[in-house]
Amino acid sequence: MSEQPVVAIIGGGFSGAGVAYHLARANCGEPPVIMVFEPRAELGRGLAYDTDDPAHRINVPAAKMSLQPDDLGEFQAWIEARDAVADDPGARQPDGMLFPRRRLFGEYVASLLKPLQEEGVVLHNRARVIGLERRGGRWSIQDDKGGVTEADIVAIATSHPPPAAPGRLAASLAAHPRFVADTTKPGALGVIGRHDRVLVIGNGLTAADVIASLAECGHDGPVTAISRRGLRSRGHAPIPQQLFGDFVSHAAHSALALLVRIRADIEAAKAQGISWHGVIDQVRAQGHDLWQALPVAERRRLVRHLRPYWDVHRFRIAPQVEAVLDAATAAGRLEILAGSVADARIEGELIVCSLQPRHRRQPLERSYDAVVVTTGPAHGGILETQPWLAALAASGHLSLDPTGLGLACTEQSEAIGPSGKAEPSLLISGPLARGTFGELMGLPQVTEHAFFVAGEIAAKLRMAATNTRPA
Repeated sequence: MSEQPVVAIIGGGFSGAGVAYHLARANCGEPPVIMVFEPRAELGRGLAYDTDDPAHRINVPAAKMSLQPDDLGEFQAWIEARDAVADDPGARQPDGMLFPRRRLFGEYVASLLKPLQEEGVVLHNRARVIGLERRGGRWSIQDDKGGVTEADIVAIATSHPPPAAPGRLAASLAAHPRFVADTTKPGALGVIGRHDRVLVIGNGLTAADVIASLAECGHDGPVTAISRRGLRSRGHAPIPQQLFGDFVSHAAHSALALLVRIRADIEAAKAQGISWHGVIDQVRAQGHDLWQALPVAERRRLVRHLRPYWDVHRFRIAPQVEAVLDAATAAGRLEILAGSVADARIEGELIVCSLQPRHRRQPLERSYDAVVVTTGPAHGGILETQPWLAALAASGHLSLDPTGLGLACTEQSEAIGPSGKAEPSLLISGPLARGTFGELMGLPQVTEHAFFVAGEIAAKLRMAATNTRPA
């Protein structure tokens, strides 16, 4: 390791910023150079929190969101100290819970990183990584500004891959000006007219955001949201629910056994006046341990068959967004369908779609003015969307997780190559590590994992400092 160790963090969204923040505050022996590669102007925003859309709100109460794993109320305290929602009266719910706009959380995270940047403890390289190679015992990082950085330890904390439109749709509708394949692009929904008939492919959080964003802009046309199971994201309990159940003491070893236990506990909780929210929150809290108890084959089965049901109960929509969806449904403007898009074609300005309902033989033919893809991150395609990751896998340093949820890594978050060998100086942080750690898509789990990865890196640096110290 070099005289002053260099730690490179690739990705400066919430996860990468969290690793940098906690590493800067950790006991590392010799203080490292901490460099974060992030093309955005500020660290801590990423895709989720770098949005000006007023309809985009955090979907977890502010009191449960924080960069500090041992102080979950820090974000809310930060808001109150600055009166930061004074211009957003809709943020505060009748019960006092705060669901501010997502951009505000990005401001909070950025504000914690700025002092470290001003002190030179954390360096922000506003560049995109295009290459990562192992050379002479170190990592050589190439960026799109022509720079080359040598690092001793690298943490991969990149964004989710963009949603993947079904191949046949992407091919047949690419030429249509109102086919929106990636809603993460700024202004993507601007092509949709106020009265347009819209087909939304997907029914998760992104779909809810799209419908809320359209409503914010005055859209009053009909919307059809279609997904394989027709499951709409659920909302929060009207009052906080206590945790219920124990999924660790006698952990289930199959996806079916886990499902049976969750259903039984939901019924038991109901008898005690506790909603399903308390059970699902307990599953989430114990998620790491119960995930570890499942063999890989059962993890795959859970992902294949149960993940959609988990997602709609775990990732709840903000009350403001729920109100928009409820109003649209009540008015007959929002239709939720279980099924798939069998085919689509362009006819003049229209998009004619053949929809195959899940429990019907005959397809439905519908005409739309716009089609929006909201199928969620294509985690299995992460190597295709990041060529430097594909090259890293080809050189034997990286591989996909067998569950299809991201990148393979050890319980220490060290990357695993195709041979099964771990790379001690290459770590995976955030949602791309969830194949190993289980629930890693929301807070506070991502906060805890960033803190954990920072601790692992600090331990490696201390050990290296000890090994190089003169006898």
